[in-house]
Amino acid sequence: MTAAAAPHPEPGTVAPTAPGRLGVPVQAHEAQTYLGLLRDWVAQRRADLGEVDRAVLGLTPAEQVAITTDLTVALTFWKAVSDRLTLLETTFDGGRVGPVEAERLSTLIHGRLDSNTTEHLSLPSSGSLAVSLPEACRLLDSLTRTLQARASLAPGAAEASQRITVVRAGIERTRDQLALVPAGVQRDAASEQLARLDRRMTDLVERARRGADVGGVIGPLEIDVAVLERDLIVAAAERASAARSRVRTQQQIEELDARAAAIRKLERACLEAITPAPHLAVPNVRALGPVPQAPAELAAYRGRLERVARALDLAHETYAAGLAERDEVVGLVGAVSAMAAATALTPEAAGDVAELRARLDETLAARPLPLTRARALAAAFSAYVDAATRPQTRTGGSPRTVPTTAQGRPS
Repeated sequence: MTAAAAPHPEPGTVAPTAPGRLGVPVQAHEAQTYLGLLRDWVAQRRADLGEVDRAVLGLTPAEQVAITTDLTVALTFWKAVSDRLTLLETTFDGGRVGPVEAERLSTLIHGRLDSNTTEHLSLPSSGSLAVSLPEACRLLDSLTRTLQARASLAPGAAEASQRITVVRAGIERTRDQLALVPAGVQRDAASEQLARLDRRMTDLVERARRGADVGGVIGPLEIDVAVLERDLIVAAAERASAARSRVRTQQQIEELDARAAAIRKLERACLEAITPAPHLAVPNVRALGPVPQAPAELAAYRGRLERVARALDLAHETYAAGLAERDEVVGLVGAVSAMAAATALTPEAAGDVAELRARLDETLAARPLPLTRARALAAAFSAYVDAATRPQTRTGGSPRTVPTTAQGRPS
């Protein structure tokens, strides 16, 4: 049984509410309703932005430059949302949604949106944003209302009551965003700004009730409400990104600390096994201190953590190479000894091999192993056994032919 078709969004409507949350599977009927509303909303937003694009031609050059920048940002967000809608519809596959597809739908709706576009999702006042589909839709609503107001294209411009309703909805969404801002200077400033917008909204409604022309007042209020809502959404996205970065950093610290402990053990084994042994300092990851909260401090902290990781890599490679060289020498001696045992040697050669092997055994038994001496003795042992077991080219029984000149004399 299919859900009823969603009505086509009227100008000025906002993006549909996304079902569920990250990690909670989206059921087929919820997805069908949401995708129908989202499809119509995406089409309406594209039409709105097209109207703004056409209206820009009638503005002054300065106004065109200012609006074109924001219009480009809005179109980038629209493209990212449209691409994600395509992925959602492909996953939905006409309602063939099992447990795996339901999980994927939840991830596609509430996961990061910037992973499905080559464009950076960013605003002129902010860096690249890692936002979910619902957050990007709210940002696009806000950007579109701002552009419409600046280009004198606000939907229903003749009906002040409709525009007032849209602005009120924006104020309430902004109030909901404000509750997510941590207590502090940023929240206090946003609260004061929202209070001023509330007073302006109250004054505008009273003037409209008295029959005053409020067309010139609504536009600036629409812009200010949209900008504040956008700023709060951007700040929330940045806080979420910083929180994820702190979690990843803490996980990296735990991993590097475990690696450092293993490398110190490898260092002790190397120092006990060979001489001369390499000497590299193994850094203490915990000496960096706790993970900072501020984004700038966190970026610097991650830079120091990367340097610690490179130092651990170098120490690991160096100490492992020292032990590997010891194992290589021991393996060479064993292989050469097996070759000598499998070959019939002359008594004189057998005595020499036995003497060399005895010296090697004495050297290899030392702790720590004198690596330079062992390597030299192993090379000499290998060279002697190779020479002693190599087939002889002459047996000494046949006479050597002396070459002659053309006249028959020995050359």
